[in-house]
Amino acid sequence: MAGATTAQRGTPSSDRPGRSPRKGAGSAEPPKSPKSAKAPKKTAPRGPGKHLRRGPVPACLAAAVLLASGGTWVLYGSSWLRVERVTATGTQVLTPEQVLSAAAVPVGAPLVSVDTDEIESRVRGRLPRIDSVDAVRAWPHGIGLKVTERKPVLLIKKDANFVEVDASGVRFDTVPKAPAGVPVLELNAAGSPSARRFDEERLLHEAVLVAGSLPAPIAKETVQVKVGSYDSIVLELTGGRSVRWGSGEQSDAKGRALTALLKAAPKAAHFDVSVPTAPAAAGS
Repeated sequence: MAGATTAQRGTPSSDRPGRSPRKGAGSAEPPKSPKSAKAPKKTAPRGPGKHLRRGPVPACLAAAVLLASGGTWVLYGSSWLRVERVTATGTQVLTPEQVLSAAAVPVGAPLVSVDTDEIESRVRGRLPRIDSVDAVRAWPHGIGLKVTERKPVLLIKKDANFVEVDASGVRFDTVPKAPAGVPVLELNAAGSPSARRFDEERLLHEAVLVAGSLPAPIAKETVQVKVGSYDSIVLELTGGRSVRWGSGEQSDAKGRALTALLKAAPKAAHFDVSVPTAPAAAGS
């Protein structure tokens, strides 16, 4: 009995049921359990409302396609928006009929398909007298053409006709009769010492510069622009009066000086504005 009791006491405490093993040398710690992975976040189920919002999209697309198709048909296929009327304004020497003929707008075509740039180019190409033209759509059935004609500031005698030249030096038309109030060029620079340096084209440019810078009242009284050389330009006015102009330089200042001289000496026959700061008048 005593041996049995001793044996029981010598039994390690770790073998005793219901008790935790003591910490100490030779005692092995139980293996640590691995960290559990994070559980994925639960995604809330989509409610029925989100699915309902996608339902009308195809219907909207279909409606947009129908509207676009209907708009295209109205612009191109229907008879509602087609060219029925073409008008021209701004003419002075030309007639509206001449402008309309040159424009050749396709009457009956869809208004939206008319190429206004092409119309403008066609008018300028066929009518050199036209300086600018603006073609605009006048909904629902019209095309309007607003033109600006070139204005001659100088005439060049050519046989029995006259070539009209505008302020830019463009020779745009030949007419059988000289327009009233436009001076005629007389170019006599063949014997000029500066003829080699300034050819006829350059002298014509100077004459155009002078004629285009004249104040309107003086331009109406100018009958002739005589060019003997680059710095020898003379104006012949009505009533036998003459104006020594000099070169085409400072033409604006010379025009103002001549205006003042004509008022100060209305009976004078000869004027000199070649030096605009020292104008002179003489004769009667």
